[in-house]
Amino acid sequence: MTQDTRKLLIEGLSDAVGFIGGALLAFWLGRFFGFDIFAEGYGNSAIIGIVMVGIGGGLGLQLARRWRRAREQKESDEP
Repeated sequence: MTQDTRKLLIEGLSDAVGFIGGALLAFWLGRFFGFDIFAEGYGNSAIIGIVMVGIGGGLGLQLARRWRRAREQKESDEP
C-alpha cells in the first residue's frame, strides 16, 4: 500500500469514526435527558434531539481531525 493511499485511508476512517462516535454519544446523551429524535411529529423534543446529534457528529469529526493533526505532528518531530 502506498503512503498516499494509507494516509487517505486513515483520514477517511478517522473522520467516519469521529463523526459516528460523536453522533451516537450525543444521541444517547439526548435520550438520557429525554430528547427523542424518533418521537412522533416534529415537536421540541425531536428537534432538540436532532440538533444534539448534528452537533455531536460535528464535534466528533473535529476531535478526529485534531487527533490526526497531532499524530502527524508527532511523526514529523521524530528524528
